[in-house]
Amino acid sequence: MNGAHDLGGAMGFGPIAPEPNEPVFHEDWERRVYGLMAAIGDVGGWSIDEDRSASEAMNPATYLKTSYYEHWLHGLEHLLVKHGLVTAEEVASGRILSPRKTVPQATQAGEVWERVTAPGSYSRKANAPARFKIGDKVRTRNIHPETHTRLPRYARDRIGEITLVHGCHVFPDSNAKGLGEDPHWLYAVTFTARELWGRDTADSVTLDLWEPYLEPA
Repeated sequence: MNGAHDLGGAMGFGPIAPEPNEPVFHEDWERRVYGLMAAIGDVGGWSIDEDRSASEAMNPATYLKTSYYEHWLHGLEHLLVKHGLVTAEEVASGRILSPRKTVPQATQAGEVWERVTAPGSYSRKANAPARFKIGDKVRTRNIHPETHTRLPRYARDRIGEITLVHGCHVFPDSNAKGLGEDPHWLYAVTFTARELWGRDTADSVTLDLWEPYLEPA
């Protein structure tokens, strides 16, 4: 998705100024949004990729002037309506206006920390050999999908080198649309600064990119 979230390489936003000793939550409502996300994700049954896609679908003008947890809240409201757990009218009013839905048991407060810190893996069994190996030159595809993708705009149609083969992993582009995990090989691809920015320096950028994003250079 070519949304406002894809800011890599974008200019005009000024310097990034990290907040010293920044707290996890600035306001109590942010804490509540985090708790809602942890509890309702199990009930809704959507994936983290679908959640990211919902947050990215926010109106660009609104996205750029709202905070991290406001993006989370927007995504949660979108998914609750999409999956039929609430109606748009209920979100707008903050009140129940239709019969309650039967859903699985929500995560209880005492279980949240254990669930969000539990080890997990998106690694999956490969169904075919890897197309590329370390040292191969590849060109990224110039794609413009309407939903979630992990190939940023600044790195599209650029030549890089495979520097690591991670194995086969869940493909976020498919998982974000609820079409299943569709595992593909995942590679670390290193790009020179000159290739990405036209600057002749010793800097480089390494991105983890799935095989469908790549073509032989």
